[in-house]
Amino acid sequence: MIERPLWLERVRQAWTQRSVVWLSGVRRVGKTTIARMLPGAVYLNCDLPSSVRAADDPELFLGAQAKDAVLIFDEIHRLEDPSRLLKIAADAYPNLKVLATGSSTLAATRKFSDSLTGRKRSIHLCPVLWEECAEPFGVADLDRRLLHGGLPELLLVARKDPAFLIEWIDSFYARDILELFGIRNRQGFLALFRLLLRQSGGQLDYSRLANLSEMSRVTVKAHIEAMQIAHVVHLLRPFHGGGKREIVSRPKCYAFDTGFVTFEKGWDTIRSDDRGLLWEHLVLDSLRFHYADEDISYWQDKSRREIDFVIRRERDRVDVVECKINPDRLDATAAEAFRALYPAGDNYVVSP
Repeated sequence: MIERPLWLERVRQAWTQRSVVWLSGVRRVGKTTIARMLPGAVYLNCDLPSSVRAADDPELFLGAQAKDAVLIFDEIHRLEDPSRLLKIAADAYPNLKVLATGSSTLAATRKFSDSLTGRKRSIHLCPVLWEECAEPFGVADLDRRLLHGGLPELLLVARKDPAFLIEWIDSFYARDILELFGIRNRQGFLALFRLLLRQSGGQLDYSRLANLSEMSRVTVKAHIEAMQIAHVVHLLRPFHGGGKREIVSRPKCYAFDTGFVTFEKGWDTIRSDDRGLLWEHLVLDSLRFHYADEDISYWQDKSRREIDFVIRRERDRVDVVECKINPDRLDATAAEAFRALYPAGDNYVVSP
């Protein structure tokens, strides 16, 4: 079992703030592995009927645990009323440390009647970060990380297995989208998902996506919202502070993993022209590990000058992040235009 010290420390830090921690991420991303690395924890796999029966009476189960026990509810959305269990744990048994895992955020899913606002800390487990690849995973080859993606099982195999990705997509629809959101148009939903994989890193055009997927614009927006909640896409909003020539409304859409992007594009090798866009995905994952999603955006003006990522730090201060495979090829024109409008902040070039 490969240790994940970055994420274990993130869980421990979250417990210093709240007794309930929600660890979410797509299936096969490593949630169970991290949960099982916590020493001395009481582990319940909520896929098992025995675990469902044990959690059926929260007061009896929680009250029987040792003081300061660590409890893990893996795939907690399989329970009938998971939010009730976590609410009772947070309110009546604050001495317990609870880690609950699931594929989606708590927001807007049919299984969770209460999002536990103020009672929990949330952690989004993304695919293996680039800074984790060499140590502890022993993968120092950037092209391998870009091609295989960051699901640990795919990253560690010598050859990428298309059957794994096809099975993953089928399971994602059946166990997350259909079960949690009740979306029954499998063909239309997956067609839209594959379109977003192919266009990952580009600006969203809802009308064009509606035409290509043969669904209404309203349905497309609803499906993309479900994908956001299930962590398979992330929408990056444009930064704007009042400049008349800034793009203000069209978000960029990034898929959750480069391995699925390359699979849908039909790439079996990484060419030099491919690396730049895929490297942006890895940098975005790292930024989301360190900063809140609402503080990360991109910038573009109507002359199509663009900044990869803008980090809002404090009032009137924003940092600029440009992603470059080769930092010597940086064109600072966009950054200079941005800094003419927003002079306060630091400028970074991020390369492998």
